[in-house]
Amino acid sequence: MTGGLEGYDAVAEANAQKSVLAIHWSRICERLKAEVGEVEYRTWLRQITVGPVEEDEITLYLPTRFLRDWVRGQYGDRLGTLWNAEVPAIRRVELQVARPGAAPATPPTDGAEAPATLAAARGDAAPRPAAPAPVAEEPRHAEVRSDLAAPLDPRFTFDTFVVGKPNEFAYACARRVAERPSSPGFNPLFLYGGVGLGKTHLMHAIGAELLREGRVSVAYMSAEKFMYRFIAAIRSQSTMEFKEQLRSVDVLMIDDLQFLIGKDNTQEEFFHTFNALVDAGRQIVVSADKSPSDLSGLEDRLRTRLGCGMVADIHATTFELRISILEAKASASGVIVPAKVLEFLAHKITSNVRELEGALNRLIAHANLFGRPVTLEATQDVLHDILKAHDRRVTIEEIQRKVAEHWNIRLTDMSSARRARAVARPRQVAMYLAKQLTSRSLPEIGRKFGNRDHTTVMHAVTRVTELMEQDPAFAEDVELLRRMLES
Repeated sequence: MTGGLEGYDAVAEANAQKSVLAIHWSRICERLKAEVGEVEYRTWLRQITVGPVEEDEITLYLPTRFLRDWVRGQYGDRLGTLWNAEVPAIRRVELQVARPGAAPATPPTDGAEAPATLAAARGDAAPRPAAPAPVAEEPRHAEVRSDLAAPLDPRFTFDTFVVGKPNEFAYACARRVAERPSSPGFNPLFLYGGVGLGKTHLMHAIGAELLREGRVSVAYMSAEKFMYRFIAAIRSQSTMEFKEQLRSVDVLMIDDLQFLIGKDNTQEEFFHTFNALVDAGRQIVVSADKSPSDLSGLEDRLRTRLGCGMVADIHATTFELRISILEAKASASGVIVPAKVLEFLAHKITSNVRELEGALNRLIAHANLFGRPVTLEATQDVLHDILKAHDRRVTIEEIQRKVAEHWNIRLTDMSSARRARAVARPRQVAMYLAKQLTSRSLPEIGRKFGNRDHTTVMHAVTRVTELMEQDPAFAEDVELLRRMLES
């Protein structure tokens, strides 16, 4: 009888400990939200569940290895500090992977405050309940729907994607979708950025990872191919078969969605396909050259649906990222490329990773064909056409000066706080031209205009575009400035 009472007391103390941990974790979560923001918290930290305390260490669980590694690298130290502030006896935080809902000691979030003499507050060891055995999922046959899709390029994997500050968020989102398709908040995944920055690479990498896991069927195609297949189905009176094929896949990836602008019937079909797949819990990944809100030629309802998931921007590359990409490419080729040549290319070719890699490929091919070492002189000779095209670079300062002269305002007005239309409109035009004629990111452009926010630059680009459509004289002024700057 006494043993029974002791067992009951142990269970009661363990439950009370969970309640205490839940209260502490709730406070820590509020601190984290205030520090990192709601979006970042929801993306990376919301899925953490709390495990047991053993001696001076608490275990936190995350659903995937990738998420575990990301949180450990970005927030590990901060989590340790916050837990130690809440419970001084806790000195370390251990991050582990556990299936969602299977973490062995996830505390309730609405438990009442328990006495401070409990094991968690004392820092005493608590018994670690055995984790329930994972339920094995019946494997599905992985396939690329070759009757619908374009083939995936085997070169484009996560391992060959060079990660840097401009693309790390898009990369992280792509990895998340590859590990857990149809995760809440990540369906659809919308990747956008300029030409040659890695959108297609990430889409192929997602497909390759999903197929390697062997769990799902994948269909990847360009928006152009989607349209052609739809038109062919109409002509052959097989639209129902086309719809059924598309809606039977687990993951649908559409590249270069901007191609559908102005194609109303194809947009209509894509909208219904989108809804059918999302409603069925299937994953959609889309890429475009602009964000959903900036794709003005798409129907409003489609833009709204595209923006309801995870939208990730791939910014223009930095010098450091371009160097990393070139080093990785050169290393894989087996040809020795001097550092000064890599630095020269990274300085000269700044806007397009695809063009940067193509230039290096030409150098490597030239070295292999003629058995000559890669030198700076040879680089300038072999790539003279590419380098000539990149010689003329417009700067933001030059744009500001030309626009100020054209509208007869002071150059300092470009970065001032004045909001009068006579100043604000030329400033917006300068921001618009900076976006069109330079490879600078929106935040970089904003900093050049008096440390303005990137949303201010986005608004300026949208507003100038609208005014050019409405006012031919204004459009002529802007085009004149563009020609002057490009000449």
